Amino acid sequence: MTETSEDRIENVVIIGSGPAGWTAAVYAARARLDPLVFEGAPSREMIPGGQLMFTTEVENYPGFPEGVDGQELMMSMRKQAERFDTRIVTEDIVEVDASGRPFLLRSSEGRTIRARTVIVATGARANWLGLDNELRLAHSGGGVSACAVCDGALPAFRDQVLAVVGGGDSAMEEATYLTKFAKEVVIIHRRDAFRASPIMAERALENPKIRVEWNSVVTEVLGDDFITGLRLQDTRSGEEKELEVGGLFLAIGHTPNTAFLRGVVELDEAGYIGTPTQWRTATTVEGIFAAGDVMDSYFRQAVTAAGTGCMAALEAERYLAHGHPADPGVDVPAEPVAAGD
Repeated sequence: MTETSEDRIENVVIIGSGPAGWTAAVYAARARLDPLVFEGAPSREMIPGGQLMFTTEVENYPGFPEGVDGQELMMSMRKQAERFDTRIVTEDIVEVDASGRPFLLRSSEGRTIRARTVIVATGARANWLGLDNELRLAHSGGGVSACAVCDGALPAFRDQVLAVVGGGDSAMEEATYLTKFAKEVVIIHRRDAFRASPIMAERALENPKIRVEWNSVVTEVLGDDFITGLRLQDTRSGEEKELEVGGLFLAIGHTPNTAFLRGVVELDEAGYIGTPTQWRTATTVEGIFAAGDVMDSYFRQAVTAAGTGCMAALEAERYLAHGHPADPGVDVPAEPVAAGD
């Protein structure tokens, strides 16, 4: 277990361990900042490594022409960070005090950490329906997903009837995207009209491969090892019926993991961290940076998360070089260390 000391002032504390967190750790470690990563504590919905730990196959991450298992990818990133002597603690950060400097952080196990800079890479968790069989199949590669762009092109979903739950722009986008691979896409919506923008709704409704189950909710996900169908309930009559499908995609939003930052940095209405300057990772509090899905509600891809992790580490490095000194004996270059150096 990584030892920490309340007497020590950390140069960089990274909160989170998905592609953004591990990439930030690699860059910070190579810059000789001796980063400390709080990778998170396991729970029913989240485990260290983030959403990719629940993904059985990743086909769109560069460098893996045959695809790669999500857990394998995350463990490789973790090992790369460890190779550069990144220190790792398997706990959550539950509180950040930015009223003074250094920052004071408190962990789920009662540790108190002092830090000159903080990189928040806690990600966002997909919203689920909360059905018993849903998460089990999602986590075992059983045909349930919360990301059509990530998983829709997988062989298991090709030429199948696929269901999309939701009624907003994301649901319209995901349903339209899935028509490239599916035999048919069924949008399941609890109301009699979409809340999506008119142009997005019109585009979906005009697609010959899309049909809609209006006024319907999913009450059960059917299937043992792989999804075989859904039980739907009419929200008006209460009548139930079964729908045979070969895949289920949830498009009912994401919840960023930022509850511990309320009142610390600026969050938008949905809880995502605001970064005042476009293409930068600095937050509204000097010395706190954000990377990955915790500040990106639009792309939500592993490769974009990794990119912002790199950016956050470079920005933290520059902040330390020009704003606050690093630990004695730690040489912080005036300019970021280039990727190939």
